[in-house]
Parts: sequence; structure tokens; C-alpha cells
Amino acid sequence: MDRIWLAHYPKGVPADIVDQAATYDSLADLFEQSCRAHANNVAYISMGVSLTYAGLRERAHAFAAWLQTQGVGKGDRVAVMLPNLLQYPVCLFGTLAAGAVVVNTNPLYTARELNHQLADSGATTVVVAENFAHTLQEAMPGTAVQRVVVTSIGELLGFPRGLLTDFVVRRVRRKVPAWRLPNAHRLRDVLKAGARSRFQPPALTHQDLAALQYTGGTTGVAKGAMLTHGNMVSNVCQAHAWVQPFCQGEQECIVTALPLYHIFALTANCLTFTMLGARNLLIADPRDIPGFVKSLGRVPFTALTGVNTLFNALLNNAEFARLDFSHLRIALGGGAAVQDAVARHWLELTGVPIAQAYGLTETSPAVTINPLDHVAFNGSIGLPVPSTDVAIRDQGRTLPLGESGEICVKGPQVMKGYWNHPDETAKTFDADGWLLTGDIGTMNEQGYVFIRDRKKDMILVSGFNVYPNEVEAAALEHPGIREAAAIGVPDEHSGEAVKLFVIRKDPSLTEAQVIAHCRTLLTGYKVPKYVEFREDLPRSNIGKVLRRKLKDEAGHMAAPAG
Repeated sequence: MDRIWLAHYPKGVPADIVDQAATYDSLADLFEQSCRAHANNVAYISMGVSLTYAGLRERAHAFAAWLQTQGVGKGDRVAVMLPNLLQYPVCLFGTLAAGAVVVNTNPLYTARELNHQLADSGATTVVVAENFAHTLQEAMPGTAVQRVVVTSIGELLGFPRGLLTDFVVRRVRRKVPAWRLPNAHRLRDVLKAGARSRFQPPALTHQDLAALQYTGGTTGVAKGAMLTHGNMVSNVCQAHAWVQPFCQGEQECIVTALPLYHIFALTANCLTFTMLGARNLLIADPRDIPGFVKSLGRVPFTALTGVNTLFNALLNNAEFARLDFSHLRIALGGGAAVQDAVARHWLELTGVPIAQAYGLTETSPAVTINPLDHVAFNGSIGLPVPSTDVAIRDQGRTLPLGESGEICVKGPQVMKGYWNHPDETAKTFDADGWLLTGDIGTMNEQGYVFIRDRKKDMILVSGFNVYPNEVEAAALEHPGIREAAAIGVPDEHSGEAVKLFVIRKDPSLTEAQVIAHCRTLLTGYKVPKYVEFREDLPRSNIGKVLRRKLKDEAGHMAAPAG
């Protein structure tokens, strides 16, 4: 197809990255080459402690060697259930170096959510921060987990044992109840044992799996997107090609506040800036805005990724306005639409525009990014990245420019498919091999893409996908609920919030009781913020609840009178 967007690429950004991606056999090879080239550079900073690329490589190889002594090898799945701490890159790159497949896992999952992911992925090894071990203990029955690596928040690199971040204090019980996990090992002991063992790098190619990154796709229960080493190496090269003309390589320091278990931060921050030999400033709890801002004040930062809610929260902190932004060159927004007012305020305060990007878990994730040489926010999700084709299609045909249709993608970063879900994989690709994103958009004559709506009913809370089916299923486990329907409604803090419509069995059931029930089964961002009781729900002629009708009604109710 005619890549009209290439004429509008910034100077220095190539049309293709195929040759560059071919120079790396795998993500493990990319990591190895970068560590050798930038050995003495600081790779990560966490709570005032720094780790160089040489130190990261040494510890990652020790973790990989230990996995190999346990019989974990090529293709085996290792779940990493950690917040943004130094332990995360050690275990991530160690898992990849051993040839195993990373299963990124949200530490705040409920036992129910965690059980599904562990059972579906077939993970045999789990790395977990001890403050979340009680959830793992409850989730393990029925899974293939054989061994657990436990780490305390402060144990790595001389942190005082028991040092807790505000993240842990606020969101996890301070005193973890007694737990017994089969074949449990302390990470510090694992690294010592691994350092005494011989690490033998396996042969890896672009066709081998690197990660199972769980997502609901456009609908349904969470599925593991099979991202190969080729997919992820390609996307790292695409992101690198986009930012490289505007940054200074190893002199860069990117703020990593978004969780690394999320595909956005994993690729944009961890992997891309590893390729650059730059630093990552890890923020364990971005919800603690005062603590976050203090961390920003200690380290000259040059780049920052975020979602609209994060940018907005920073802008509303008085101390953030007093920071030195003279080093800042890149602000990248994704995960959810950046609001115009937030973008304007950000530019006024920092002098750096927010470049909005778009991607999916299924595309590793970057599909489009706005040029970094723009000085104004244009509301688009940008131009397709190198070696990527984007088309606006409807029922198998590509639509003319300006017409609204489904955003479809082809490129080397597009996933292999969904793990153990060939039927869902088949639904996600059309007959011509296009990945169907489920998002409705348009493309203008310069190749800029604009999102107009979501094809499905997915709810986006602070950049995280919430799937109505999952919320409804959890609600229906309450004996007082007859029927439930979940939708997303606008929210000034999180972009969208979950609203649940309920038909009661028990007429005395209250909104507070419904929310409390859901909180026991769902991660916080999935819990309904609003509950409305109804006698009935709008339905199609075959009895299916019409969520779109509920969204339209909710929008009408919220509209000002007059």
C-alpha cells in the first residue's frame, strides 16, 4: 500500500527497521550487546540506589543460571509479579537470557485473576514480592507452579530489610499473614547460587516466544498475546528509530512511573532505553504524587512516559511546578487519550509538548507515534511507525482518506496470536492478514490517524483495559444480584470509570454492598465506581443487553440542561 505518512516523518527517522532488527537474534541478544557497550553506565535508579549495566548483566545471568539448574529452559513460562523495583529488570532479563517466556503479572491482582493467568499460561515459576505472597498462596491450586522466588521490597543491592515504599504501606497489609509456599526460595539466595553456576545461553531466534502478555483483546477474559522475540525486537527498533534523532543516547534518563508489567512501559521505557544505554528512574508508586515529585527533584530527567491521569496529577501538584524542566526533551502519552486541556497546561509549564502515541498489547505495543519535533498537540495518535502499515477498513475493504472505519495494522511487531485461543486469534485477523484493533478511526491526507470510538465495549481506566464481562461475572456472584451490565462513563481523574447497572434479587441491597463485594474479586481499577439499580435493562430482539444503549443514556443524563 502507499505509505503516505513517510513524507511527513521527522528528519532522521527511517522508513524501515528490518535490517536493524536483524542485527539482534533476540531480546536477550539485544540486552547482551547493550550491556557490553554501556557496561559502566547507570541502567536503573530505584529509591536512591543505582545499578549499572554491568551489574544488571551479572545479576540477570545469575538468575538465568539458577533457572537452568532448576530445569527451566527454552519455552518454559516464568511469571514476574513485581512492582517497579530493581528486582524487576534483573528477573525480566534473566528469564529472557535463559530462553524462558516472561509472563508479566500485576501484583495487585486478586487471587481469582491471578489463578486464571497462572493456570492459562502454564507458568512453572513465579517471582513475587513477599507483600503479595498471600495472594499467590490462595491462587496456586490448580496451576502448574513448581517453584516460587520471593523477594522483599528492600533486599536487593543493600536495601535495608523491611524498607517499605508508600506503595506497599498504602495498598498492601503491613504485616503479611503467615504463608507456606511449595519450593520457595529467597531471591538473594537464588542470585548467590546462580553466580556459582555456569550460565549457558540458549540459541534463540525471532520465531521463539519472548512473552505472554495478558490482555482481554477487544472483549472477553484475559488472553495471553504471544509476543515473539522478533515482534519485540522489531518494536524496540521502531521506537528507537523514532526517538533517536531527538535524544542523546546514554545521556538520557527516562522516568518510569507506569508499571513495567504493562506493555507500554515495558517496551517504551525498559527495552528502548536499554537499547540506548540510558537510565531508567523507577517509581514504585506513582499514586504517591508528593513522593513521586521528590524523586523527580533528585535526578535530572530527560524523558517521561505517562497516561492522561498521570500528567494531570503532576500538573496539579504545586511542587511539580517548581521542578527544573531544562533537561526534559520527550513527553510521551499513551494508554488512553490525552485531553487537550492537559496537553496545553503541560506545554505551558514544561515547554515540552506531549507526543501522543497508540498501540495495543497485540502489537508489542507501538503502532503510531506523533513526531517528536512537533511543538503543538494535534489530538491525533500520530503516524505509523517504521515498517508498519495502517489502514482504515470496513468489511474487508480499505476506505478512502477521511472516512471512519476500523483501524487495522500489519507489521513485524504484530503478535503471533493468542496463547491456547486459536478461535480468538482467528477473529482478530481478517482474511488479508490485517490485525483488527477494534478501534474506530480516520486517517487524513498526511497519514495522521485519529481515534473516533471503540468498536467494542472495553472500558479504559487510567490506561488499563477493563472488560465488562469480567466485572459483570464478578457482580453476579453476589446472591442478591439478578443481572448486571457494566459500562464506562467519563471521569475527570481516570478518563473513564466503571458504572454497573444492577437488577436486584434482594430489594435491600445497597450500592455500598455491591462495591464492597466487587472489591473482593477485582483489582481496584476494575471495581465499579457507580452503581445504579434498575427494574430492567435495554435489550436487543434476542434478549442481549445493549451496553451501547446504556452508554447513550448515561451520556444524556450527564449532559447539562438547556
